Amino acid sequence: MKEQYYSNSSIDQQAQDLLKEIRPFCIKRPNIQIIPSKAALLVIDLQNYFVDEASHAHVPSVNAIIPRIVKLQKHCLQNGIKVIHTRHGNTKEDASMMAKWWGGRLLDPASSESEIISEISNLKAVIIPKTQYDAFYNSSLDDVLKDSGIEQLIIAGVMTHLCCETTARVAFTRGYEVFFSIDGTATYNRKFHSSALVNLAHGFAVPMLIDEMISSL
Repeated sequence: MKEQYYSNSSIDQQAQDLLKEIRPFCIKRPNIQIIPSKAALLVIDLQNYFVDEASHAHVPSVNAIIPRIVKLQKHCLQNGIKVIHTRHGNTKEDASMMAKWWGGRLLDPASSESEIISEISNLKAVIIPKTQYDAFYNSSLDDVLKDSGIEQLIIAGVMTHLCCETTARVAFTRGYEVFFSIDGTATYNRKFHSSALVNLAHGFAVPMLIDEMISSL
């Protein structure tokens, strides 16, 4: 089920190949472009739990996307663009279906595993705790975005087909324009990744490469 489909040496070409693969599924949409003054970078769940190779939840391709997210985040912070990190964690009281679906395995929000990885940890970033795939669910995310006048979300992080995709879909239904990073998200295998990108490109988000996002910002 797990495979490393992105690596530091291959990610450029593989991301370009994925972009070509999903383009036929992109519908003709209004001219939606990133507007820096209205955009925020949302980095989803880039925590030790998903990066540590000893963790059962380790995402094999995650190390290839981290430098790209670091580059994008640095650009955003240097140019006054809001950066938000979500931090997933569950207790028995708030896990709901997460506990049943994953066989009782929970990410303790007080554990070191739940901490944001050191590579992107930054005091200027807003940290928003979450308990479900949907980063808006029972969280302060929507309030933070509205208070800052944010109308667009740039999504990066893990995992592509779970928390990233779910949050992108919900953001769309809440009226946000969504830009989804092809080479700034990763999951357990290429099939999960490409399927999520195809679905999002058709109905919910504009798929982009990290360098394209930086150029637009």
